[in-house]
Amino acid sequence: MIRPLYDWTLGLAGHRHALWALALVSFTESSFFPIPPDILMIPMILAAPHRAFLIAGVCLISSVLGGLAGYGIGYFFFEQIGQPILAALGKTEQITAFNQRFNDLGFWPVLIAGLTPFPYKVITIMSGWTALPLGTFIVTSIIARGLRFFIVAALLWRYGARIRDFIERRLGLMFTLFIVILLAGFYIVRVL
Repeated sequence: MIRPLYDWTLGLAGHRHALWALALVSFTESSFFPIPPDILMIPMILAAPHRAFLIAGVCLISSVLGGLAGYGIGYFFFEQIGQPILAALGKTEQITAFNQRFNDLGFWPVLIAGLTPFPYKVITIMSGWTALPLGTFIVTSIIARGLRFFIVAALLWRYGARIRDFIERRLGLMFTLFIVILLAGFYIVRVL
């Protein structure tokens, strides 16, 4: 089921309305669509490097707006919509424990999900369900998604196709390592 969606998404990169398609994919990925917008964003930037930062900006704005939709799903419709989406992603067992710890962590879950390969839609829905302060959610989403999309855009703008394999295969790991190092640094500062 995922492969045809992947191929369809990739096919949109060459369409004359590719920016609108990117906005749609980025918006829906933040609340329910299983394919990340990077799949569409990367070939679009490689085809038009001079538009790299415009493409990243479209991705950022639509992703944060989609994140607000996911927040709304969690806040208003968790039982009807949010819970089945999380169940489809295999996250049903963790819901109760996650809810208890989520708001104690503040912006960290949103930041981590926005930067790493962890499904951002899970965090957007959980943010609404746990009633994470909306301001915290929006600001953290802008920071996390902005870093993710603009770093990818900058790398592609600067290095072109040579960096594509690294981005597609290893950038998520690099973001994850960055978060681990950042959290370890905060922990060490707190302990000292």
